[in-house]
Amino acid sequence: MSFAAAALAVLVTMVLVLVRALKGPTVFDRILAVNAFGTLTVLLISVVGFLQGRPEFLDLALVYALINFIGTIAVTKFIKFRDMGHGEQAAGPDAGDI
Repeated sequence: MSFAAAALAVLVTMVLVLVRALKGPTVFDRILAVNAFGTLTVLLISVVGFLQGRPEFLDLALVYALINFIGTIAVTKFIKFRDMGHGEQAAGPDAGDI
């Protein structure tokens, strides 16, 4: 029963985070809200996996967490630099470094 209440609490929090993602005054608030939504999704997948007795859901939650992290970094880099590559820099010996 307590895990069902936890799942319900996570769902309510996800709705609140979605509201922040839609209203967020800046693009960085929206990115943070989407990242929080992804983290809450990982938590929800874990709780549902525990409720159903399916431990393999934790593997799915881990993969989703990694995708969420990489996606957040990529979007933040794109917003900051407006380019995923190096733009107009000349290719030098360290052109592959971030």
